[in-house]
Amino acid sequence: MLYDIIAFTVSVLMMVTYYLYLIQRSRRVPDSSVHALNARIREQWVDMVIHSKNRDILAVQTLRNSVMAANFMASTAVLLIIGTLNISEKIAQWALNWHPYALANDVYGELWQIKLGLLLLDFSIAFYCFSMAIRLFNHVGYMINLSDDGSIEGGLHKKTCAYLNKAGSYYSFGTRTFFFSLPIVLWFFGPYSLVLATLALIAGLAMLDKVPS
Repeated sequence: MLYDIIAFTVSVLMMVTYYLYLIQRSRRVPDSSVHALNARIREQWVDMVIHSKNRDILAVQTLRNSVMAANFMASTAVLLIIGTLNISEKIAQWALNWHPYALANDVYGELWQIKLGLLLLDFSIAFYCFSMAIRLFNHVGYMINLSDDGSIEGGLHKKTCAYLNKAGSYYSFGTRTFFFSLPIVLWFFGPYSLVLATLALIAGLAMLDKVPS
């Protein structure tokens, strides 16, 4: 139990440290963050669609693809929740077979339930994020076809960009929750697996968060 607590604490601190570093780097060099780049591209896309009269079909197609992708990921999250509940006993048996004997007694205790609960929470957060992305993409579909008559405070263009960027953020965070589930799954096989998986995840995220050259 003690080793698992230490491993979990170390993993959380590593993830927090990485994201603090990412935030600081994005503030110093905004062009180094793929998230900032994606936000600017979405704003330019909204500007192009609003000021062009021949882009209506393109807007509908793009938003439909985004909604379908978010819907697929939300459905996947639900299936993962159901699948995790259905094979929870098998997960415990696999973990017991692979777990070090010194820690085997903890597998069936409260520690195993905590691990399973964190995994289900992770998939539930993913489902919520993708559902919110679908909701916001649908709102953008209505907003982007309206003319800005000044009736909306702050301007329709600004609001549309804000909605679209928020939808993109929800989609991105939902995808990352799937990534976060990998260390939790490996945690069933021991605390060392959790730390190693977290290091591998951070290395992967570092490549994803960097703007491709």
